[in-house]
Amino acid sequence: MSEREIRHVTALPQSCLNASQLRARWTNPVLIMKASTPQETTAKPAQTRQHKVGKWNDSLKSSDVNQIWIELHRIVSSHPLVRASKRAGFLVEEGKYNAYTDLTQELFVALLSKERFQHYVDTEMSDQEIEAEISQIELTNMLTAELRKRYPESYRLARRISTLIQSSDTFKRFDNVGNPEAHRRLADRLYGLSEWKIQKMHRDVQEMQERVKVVAFHNRDTRMVGCTGDAQIVISNAELEKLIIRVFKAIDSPVDVRSLRSFVMSRLPIMDIHLVPVGGSGDSDDDEKMSFEIPDTRETPEEGFLRNEAETEAAGFVDSFLASLHKSVRGKAKQYDRMISVLWHCYLVSNGGTQLEVAEMLGVSDSLVSDYRKRIETNLQQLSFDGVNEARQFEKALKRRIKSMIAIGKETVVA
Repeated sequence: MSEREIRHVTALPQSCLNASQLRARWTNPVLIMKASTPQETTAKPAQTRQHKVGKWNDSLKSSDVNQIWIELHRIVSSHPLVRASKRAGFLVEEGKYNAYTDLTQELFVALLSKERFQHYVDTEMSDQEIEAEISQIELTNMLTAELRKRYPESYRLARRISTLIQSSDTFKRFDNVGNPEAHRRLADRLYGLSEWKIQKMHRDVQEMQERVKVVAFHNRDTRMVGCTGDAQIVISNAELEKLIIRVFKAIDSPVDVRSLRSFVMSRLPIMDIHLVPVGGSGDSDDDEKMSFEIPDTRETPEEGFLRNEAETEAAGFVDSFLASLHKSVRGKAKQYDRMISVLWHCYLVSNGGTQLEVAEMLGVSDSLVSDYRKRIETNLQQLSFDGVNEARQFEKALKRRIKSMIAIGKETVVA
C-alpha cells in the first residue's frame, strides 16, 4: 500500500469506534456474508460446518479499511482466548455493542505497524492462510503477552500445571476414551489420577470448589529463578505435582484443565503486581481527564521549624523598628504615643479611617499626622527581609505589640 493509503488506514478505524456505526455495519448482511440459497439455510452437521473466512485479499488490494476492521472485529469476538479473558474480567467493557472494540483497534495497529497487511499481499497468501495467521498467531501472541505482563506468576504457574498433567504418568485423560485421536482444546480436556477407573464419577464444579477448600495452603518458596534472577520460584515442580495430587484426591473427580488450574492456584500464595497510576480509576471514561492528587496542606516539620525561626526573627525586627520610631521623636513620650496611634489606625487596622478622621480623633492637625506617616514609612523602608514569609511574620508581630501598647495606654488614661 502507498503512504497515502497507510495514512487512510490509520485514520479510518477511529470512526469505527462509534458504537452506532459499528453496529450498523456489523448487522448488515451485505457486509458480512453472501445471500444464502434455500438449500444453504439447512443446518449442516457440526463436523462438516465450515467456519466463515473473510475476503482478505479483495479488502487489502482495494484498501477497504472499514471491511478490514470489521473482519478483525469478527475474529476478536469469536476467538476462544478472548472470550475466556472476557469471562475472567481481563477485558474492560466499553458499552453494550463494542466490548471488543479496544482489542480490535490494538490488533489493527499491531498488524499495520508490523506491515503484515503488505506482507499478505506481497506473498499472495490465501484468505484462509491470512485468517489463520491473524487468529492463531497474531491475536493469540498479543493476548498471551498482555496476560504475561499483567499476571506474571499466574500465567507462569498455569503453564507449569498444564505441562505437568500432560507429561507425568501420575495423571491421565478421561475425555478421549475410545477415541485417543480426538482433538479438543487443552483447557477443555478432562484429567484425573491415572489410578482412577475410566468410569470414575464426575462431580459438578460447585461441589468441587467446596471440596478443594480442605487442601491446605502451600508455603511460598522465595528462591529466585529466571534468566535475570528476578522471579521467585513460588513452588518447585515436585511440590507442585504433589499439590495437584492432593487437589485431585480432595475433589475426587476428573476435571477440565481450566478448572484444575484455578483449584491448584487457589492453594498457592500468588502475587501478581500490576502498577496503575496513583489516583487513576481505571475507567475508560477517565482516560482523557488529567490525573491529580489531593494536596496535603498540613504543615511539615521543616515548615514548622522555619515558621518558628521566622517568628523569632520578626520579633527582633519589631523591637528594632519601635526603637527607631522612639528615636525619631527624640524620646518624647507624648509624641511617641501619637505616632503609635497613627501607626495603628493608618496601617494596621482596616477600619482606622482616613487621615483627616485620624487627625480629628487624636486632636491634632492633618499636617502633623502626615509628618508622622512620613517618619513611619521612612523607618519601614530601612527594614530588609529575606522573603515574603518574614515580612508577614513581622506584620503579625507588630500588630500584636501595638495592640497591647494601645490597650495599656487606654487603661492608664481611665485610671
